[in-house]
Amino acid sequence: MITFVPEPHLLESPRGREWPVLPATRAAVTAAPPPGADVVIVGAGPAGLAVASALWHHGVHDIVIVDRDGRPCGRFFDRIDLLGQRVLRSPYEHHPGVEGYRDCELLDFARLHWSVLTPVERREIRMAQAGHRSVVPVDVFEAYCTHLAASHHVTERTWRGSVREVLPTSDAVTVRADRFSVTARHAVLCLGEERRSAPDHWWGGGYPPRAVTYWDEPVPAGGKRLAVVGAGLTAAHLITNGLAQGREVHWVVREAGERYQCADVNSSFFRPEGRARFDGVDWSGRLELMGRFRRASIMFEFRPLLEAAEAEGRLVVHRGKAIKKVTPGVRLHLDDGETVAVDHAVLALGTTPSIGDALMPDAAVLDRGGWPELDERTFAYTGAPRVFAVGAAAGMALGPAARNIDGHRVATARVAATVAENLRRDAPLRTTAKDVTHV
Repeated sequence: MITFVPEPHLLESPRGREWPVLPATRAAVTAAPPPGADVVIVGAGPAGLAVASALWHHGVHDIVIVDRDGRPCGRFFDRIDLLGQRVLRSPYEHHPGVEGYRDCELLDFARLHWSVLTPVERREIRMAQAGHRSVVPVDVFEAYCTHLAASHHVTERTWRGSVREVLPTSDAVTVRADRFSVTARHAVLCLGEERRSAPDHWWGGGYPPRAVTYWDEPVPAGGKRLAVVGAGLTAAHLITNGLAQGREVHWVVREAGERYQCADVNSSFFRPEGRARFDGVDWSGRLELMGRFRRASIMFEFRPLLEAAEAEGRLVVHRGKAIKKVTPGVRLHLDDGETVAVDHAVLALGTTPSIGDALMPDAAVLDRGGWPELDERTFAYTGAPRVFAVGAAAGMALGPAARNIDGHRVATARVAATVAENLRRDAPLRTTAKDVTHV
């Protein structure tokens, strides 16, 4: 059997290029949003941006977006730049956009800016047009998100705030942030994912020991020996960064070997038969499929780089070994009795979906093994029908492939259509919170 391994230079797309941008300024900057709206979107990452853009096409313009950073996709790209990531895993057709409205999709945007692209990036676009796997540069995606936010008036509807509570009732939803509250007819939670913490037994719980950090924190300069714990794409970026700095890198992989593939699930789950397989089992069966088929993996392009570094002795891979304890020093004690001593260790242990359990009452979330109970036609919380989930939290309804961004597109389309229809149906009967303030 012949295995095709893409060339690693695909990982080297430029970052920080100047792109033509549309003006996107708020007419009158205010410290707080209006107290009432038709829709509140919590989170302005790629999922929140997609939902807001889709609602715009449905004629739903009375929206408030609350985001901890206050910039559409700001935290998303900050995390990417912290890792030095230059390309995205998912191909052009999987990324957020608004389908069915003659809108500018990501591939359209890249083609419109052909002169800005490198020869390698142009070749990837030709691959995408031919229906083959393609690699999307981070720089192109950020420019596209900026265009999407400006052209759909998302930037001027985004306020910075840390949401403390989401309180649903039978006829409205109140979102309470640190500095303001907004009451709306509907709320859409686009909360994304948060890092997975290390097991308590590694050091007794709480903050990590000195010189141990997580993947979403800066890695201090200096030190000759670096350990990276984790088997996914984030770990691969951390490893290559360490190697580029001239460090000896120790890679701890719990599985018997690393996995190089396009996604964290088998490609069959992106096809109709994979979807039918997932839809055809009960909840416990779905949990079993998720546990069995979602595995950390690394883009093919890293394989030549990492294999060469291991052959040269610059990378030491500890395969099939789990950490039992982490002690000051930094010493990683493995389950086979080996101790790995390094100057710094970075933990890339994966992420978990934010399902709203920290914001809403238990009766609204109905947590089922780390997933909310959703209406699988509309992605509304069954315990809070005026609240919807888009993005990572919708994964159990969308299936294993939903962790890739294409899953957001499905949920976005259904949620936007449902919210718009509900608002049209209720329009003759309702008095909005905004109207009440003017009485």
